[in-house]
Amino acid sequence: MKEIYFAGGCFWGVEHFFKGVDGVAEAAPGYANGSLDSPSYEQVYTDATGHAETVRVRYNPDRVSLQTLVRLFFTIIDPLSLNRQGHDEGTRYRTGIYYTGEEDLPVLKECFEELSGKLGCAPVTELLPLKSFWPAEERHQDYLGKNPGGYCHIPLKTFRYLRLYQDLALLLGDEPDPIARMANAAALIHSRMHFLWTGFYLVRDDELVLGPFQGPEACFRIAYGKGVCGTAWAQRRTIVVPDVEQFPGHIACSSDSRSEIVVPLWRRAEDSHAPSGLRMTDGESPVGVTEGECPVGVLDIDSAEKGTFDSTDATWLELIAAVI
Repeated sequence: MKEIYFAGGCFWGVEHFFKGVDGVAEAAPGYANGSLDSPSYEQVYTDATGHAETVRVRYNPDRVSLQTLVRLFFTIIDPLSLNRQGHDEGTRYRTGIYYTGEEDLPVLKECFEELSGKLGCAPVTELLPLKSFWPAEERHQDYLGKNPGGYCHIPLKTFRYLRLYQDLALLLGDEPDPIARMANAAALIHSRMHFLWTGFYLVRDDELVLGPFQGPEACFRIAYGKGVCGTAWAQRRTIVVPDVEQFPGHIACSSDSRSEIVVPLWRRAEDSHAPSGLRMTDGESPVGVTEGECPVGVLDIDSAEKGTFDSTDATWLELIAAVI
């Protein structure tokens, strides 16, 4: 077993999140890197001891990598918010990753550089060696397990996306055919999240062509730069549309659609498993996309309600698209 320490605001939600990660043997809340031995919650709450609410994660590296754990951690924090997460404010709620072995540092630095590339700037999240860790009082251990309706600054749909992400990775496994992967991905996402429409459009020459999907009938083809899908392809970025009627040039494939999110699908130029006929597009790569990657399609999801999608959906659907 190995261990890593995550400070991500209130430790109730962070602990509960990592308890749901496959390969994690233990997630325990406590107080890290402060100046006082065996502090109480009340002492830490004053911000005078320098501790951060932190969760010790013990994991099996044969089942889950440190890189995966860090990437998942970044989905549940705002890495640009200093000493504040959700409604919680103070130095005890700062974000950080604290390590115990120098051998972990290269992986951690790589993850931070990856995040900086996506953000376009450096995060305020700390990356430091662990100086001390003191377990929190019993009343804080497994708090959300004992109090399911208790406060959590992490959006509740995050926990649904975590399960979906992990189950999708297991379902798709090492299947090499991209159309087969998309078909089962659309089915699983649709059944778990109950969206109006879940599916894929694939780049063929200068347009997007309908691929595997779940939901009502859809448009066969969408031109480059047209509608939400074509715009996401042209701009090479995820687009969240709270109200499709307010999106210029929206293509109404279904009159029931009220909000939409479109996530580009990427592959490396040397990937031999891309569907035949997919055209690599020109232009600079967007923030967070590695040079040599190109969009080969989009994951398109529609909802019958306005305002369904936000940054949480975008973050997790980008992770899911990477698996697909």
